[in-house]
Amino acid sequence: MFEGQPKGLFALALANTGERFGYYTMLAVFALFLRANYGLSPAMAGTIYSSFLMLVYFLPLIGGILADKFGFGKMVTTGIIIMFAGYLLLSVPLGGDTLALVVMLAALILIGFGTGLFKGNLQVMVGDLYNDPQYKDKRDAGFSIFYMAINIGALFAPTAAIRIKEYAETALGYSSNDAYHFSFAVACASLILSIAIYYAFRSTFRHTEGGTKKDAAKSDAVSTEPELTKEETKQRIVALCLVFAVVIFFWMAFHQNGLSLTYFADEFTAQSADGLQAMCFDVLNLVAVIFIVYALFSLFQSKTGKGKAVSAVVICMAIAYLFLKYDGTGSVVVSAPIFQQFNPFYVVALTPVSMALFGSLAAKGKEPSAPRKIAYGMIVAALAYALMAFASFGLPMPQTEIGADGNPVAVHVADVTPNLLIIVYLVLTFGELLLSPMGISFVSKVAPPKYKGMMMGGWFVATAIGNQLVVVGGLLWGAVPLWLCWSVFLGVCLVAAIFMFAMMKRLEKVC
Repeated sequence: MFEGQPKGLFALALANTGERFGYYTMLAVFALFLRANYGLSPAMAGTIYSSFLMLVYFLPLIGGILADKFGFGKMVTTGIIIMFAGYLLLSVPLGGDTLALVVMLAALILIGFGTGLFKGNLQVMVGDLYNDPQYKDKRDAGFSIFYMAINIGALFAPTAAIRIKEYAETALGYSSNDAYHFSFAVACASLILSIAIYYAFRSTFRHTEGGTKKDAAKSDAVSTEPELTKEETKQRIVALCLVFAVVIFFWMAFHQNGLSLTYFADEFTAQSADGLQAMCFDVLNLVAVIFIVYALFSLFQSKTGKGKAVSAVVICMAIAYLFLKYDGTGSVVVSAPIFQQFNPFYVVALTPVSMALFGSLAAKGKEPSAPRKIAYGMIVAALAYALMAFASFGLPMPQTEIGADGNPVAVHVADVTPNLLIIVYLVLTFGELLLSPMGISFVSKVAPPKYKGMMMGGWFVATAIGNQLVVVGGLLWGAVPLWLCWSVFLGVCLVAAIFMFAMMKRLEKVC
């Protein structure tokens, strides 16, 4: 899985892991913070939440244009500095008045702009590692590894957000609303780690940074990509725009995980679990499962007896750990944000399975093209919301009441088994693995050389539009029956998949 990859991949992936850990720690509690701290309605909180996501994913277009001119490395470093300022501002507890709201919005703008400079350009640098002919056939696998690293950071984020908030409340005596800011402060520390990794291992990817004649010359020396005609350039840009149009609707549905699906976890899902189910809510147990999965792959793929023995020991230790934990597991409290750990867990655990499956298909000449994988991903996402719609028949409408401070408070009205969201996140993750890393790889491969930064930015603009449409979940929440809310996302995913299959010949032509 990791063999034959350029060294720069692991450095860039780890740098991104640190940044994503901070981002998802903040995001895990952000929608609930907006409602609790400012007394916002689900629709207004959803508007701010989705607008922030839109900003985070739209600004990489600007970052890509700037990087095409000034260099990818400079933009990545500048982005981290700006993000740090934004998270630092968000970490200050100022209460819930108008001034606090304005400061919070200013912080979101800084975080969005900094992410715009950092995120897309780092991924362009990853793609440029594979311009070297010796790594040409490793591009899809490389982006799968890179995507997995992102989700390692996201895996620990919900637990970190909840534990830090609880510590601020119980040990430091902060109010429930002020305690949220300690979760946001984690992002500041994670960015320091991220930039430290970036510069410590810069020598392994420096030739991809661009911005100087020396960098450009070195990059050109390893690239074998032929010069494109105007017609070929046009065909590639059109194909990319078609893909961008489709992925809008995937992200619209997928990022309900931080909005309407979190509302569902907070208001309709049982707030406790026991037995095997309880073990799912301890991130260390999930890590043990990940160790088992990777050790199993190592056990069968290792070429030496020592390697197989080490893998077997790791498997036995992880199983023993889980057995001991289960023996002492009682009832545990289930907080709504904790459900967001399941998506990154599934990504990390299933990435080697996905790579092995597609590697086997590739060896037989049957691996689907990247556009076809994206279309399949849309169908899988539709299945997730079909499950939510079916499970929501007969559930009451969301309810609110006025709290002691005069602000509306969501009421917990049902105790649906947590297994529903655990399974839904699994299905959504299958769709994500088919769509997201393959889409990023497709952009890096197909984008005309002169417009790489801009086209990677275009991928994020599509994501941004989808994230802005996330607000639909907030607008529907409490306005229509739950089954109808989920059916909207089911419908848009199916329509997008049909469109993708209709355009398949044109898309596969440029692969």
